[in-house]
Amino acid sequence: MDLIRRGFLAVSLATLFSSAIGCGGGSYTGGGAKPPAEAGGVEVQTTAAREAPGQFGNDSAGFPAADEAAPAAPPLPAVQGTATRPGGVFEAEKKAEVLQPEPTNRPGLGTEWGETRSSSITTVAFQRAEPTSPFSMASLFYNDEEGARAMANAAGFRRTSGGVTPVAGGALLVGLRDENGAFLNGFVASDKNYIVGEASRRYTIVIRNRTPNRIECVVSVDGLDVIDGRAAGFSKRGYLVQPHGELEIDGFRQSVDAVAAFRFGSVRGAYATKKSGGDSRNVGVIGFAFFHERGTNPFPWTNDEVNKRHDANPFPGQFATPP
Repeated sequence: MDLIRRGFLAVSLATLFSSAIGCGGGSYTGGGAKPPAEAGGVEVQTTAAREAPGQFGNDSAGFPAADEAAPAAPPLPAVQGTATRPGGVFEAEKKAEVLQPEPTNRPGLGTEWGETRSSSITTVAFQRAEPTSPFSMASLFYNDEEGARAMANAAGFRRTSGGVTPVAGGALLVGLRDENGAFLNGFVASDKNYIVGEASRRYTIVIRNRTPNRIECVVSVDGLDVIDGRAAGFSKRGYLVQPHGELEIDGFRQSVDAVAAFRFGSVRGAYATKKSGGDSRNVGVIGFAFFHERGTNPFPWTNDEVNKRHDANPFPGQFATPP
């Protein structure tokens, strides 16, 4: 009987011990569906690891699963600032920068750096009467047909005769010629002179001197001096226009024997835009600054002389007398 009692007690203790093992650690207590088992083992996630405060939110990518036997890690101290973990805000900022839309191209025409053309010059002596004060200035604003009309939309305009613009009361004429030798059409609106061009077309700058004196002219295109290609100014050297002569400028000067042709193109592709790192504020205008030589009078037709002509009497007497 004692043997039977002892055997029954042993079986009961073994059964109790087995039940205790079946109810121990290893059960998923994180709530929700239990994660699927992976080949070769069981994925274990303890309650401590699941419910610990997360400094990186619910994203656990790149971090190993918590070990069942390891104690729960203490919460990390709060850190002010921006998280720098892999895949964090730095990556997001980079993506946002890439997704920024490209700047919209400005409409209208600019002057590009064209092909090299033969154009020889020589140096001559010329002393200005006023070194930094031109006696006259002029500007030609160029654009395509649509752009030129838009610029003059708020004012009435009139076509210019022969495509040339008078300067200094007609003492000088300026204009743009196309590659076929014809002057480009233009118009005047709100005291501004406009020239209509066409993309990809080559042009030249023409200056006519209708005075009996030599004239020096400093010329700029899109804010750049046509001789040195830098920011234009009155102190720069200019081209000399002979008395009753005509000067034709073919492009930006590369040397004493060659120039880069003036050619209409996009604002983005303009020489001035590329030269200034993207600054296109002065694209679309051609400037002229005229200087007269010391000892000469650039305006022989003064107001006094003009008034004398206007006051001349066509019938001062009745009969002719000998001189």
